[in-house]
Amino acid sequence: MSMNLEKALTAVGAPGEDAQKARPVGGGSICQSFYVPGRENAYFVKLLKNAPVHFFDKEASGLKFLAAAEALTVPEVYGVGEEYIVLEWVEEGRQNAAVEEELGRGIASLHAVTADDFGLAEDNFIGELPQENTFDNDWVDFYREQRLYKQFELARSIGRLGGDRAARAWQLLDQLDDFLPRKTAASKLHGDLWSGNWMAASNGRPYIIDPAVYYGHREVELAFMELFGGFSPRVFAAYQEQMPLEAAFEERKPLYQLYYLLVHLNIFGESYGADVDRILRRYTK
Repeated sequence: MSMNLEKALTAVGAPGEDAQKARPVGGGSICQSFYVPGRENAYFVKLLKNAPVHFFDKEASGLKFLAAAEALTVPEVYGVGEEYIVLEWVEEGRQNAAVEEELGRGIASLHAVTADDFGLAEDNFIGELPQENTFDNDWVDFYREQRLYKQFELARSIGRLGGDRAARAWQLLDQLDDFLPRKTAASKLHGDLWSGNWMAASNGRPYIIDPAVYYGHREVELAFMELFGGFSPRVFAAYQEQMPLEAAFEERKPLYQLYYLLVHLNIFGESYGADVDRILRRYTK
């Protein structure tokens, strides 16, 4: 660990011996993470031995993608390597009404940035799983082929999609255009915005971290934010005031939550299977 930390620190011009001051910090299920107080900067260093190829490069490019929207603040990227990323250390502050409302408005401003097509110029990761982002001008085709189908296939290959679950999964893919719009705005998305991927900083600003970015239907983001909870109603109210959601969101929401439940099923196991089945039963016969 210390050798990898030293390598990461020296790569950004910090003394390698600063690794001796490192303090482990929690919050992630994939990487080892450390707070490192340096002479000029404090660093947040994430390490992952045998990381997938370009794993941290994609995190860095995702943060830059978000920063370019000038909607919400992200940590500065100091350096990135095959098995590490070095970020600005953001001192945590208190969550309050002002910062929660700013978060909601910031997410709306992020979603107001749009592209002609759905996807991204590069593939990336959702958690530790590959996420394909080939551009498509049809939202139903994109969501069916590059989101649901990929996760269904992975689940099948590892023994988590069979029998009635599999039959309903393939039926849903065939009928997806009955439920989702083919044409809608392709909004800039964080892509993995659960409550652990934002923080109120000591400077009073909301920061967002650990993205899985692409251009997609903005309802996907809101659906995931609601899935596991942890966001104040003030966040959603501020978002709605700036960028109201269509009434049909409530009917489409479980379909967008399904993607994230499949990701969790494939990473963490059958504890997420009942929720997957519940959604499949809702939309299939």
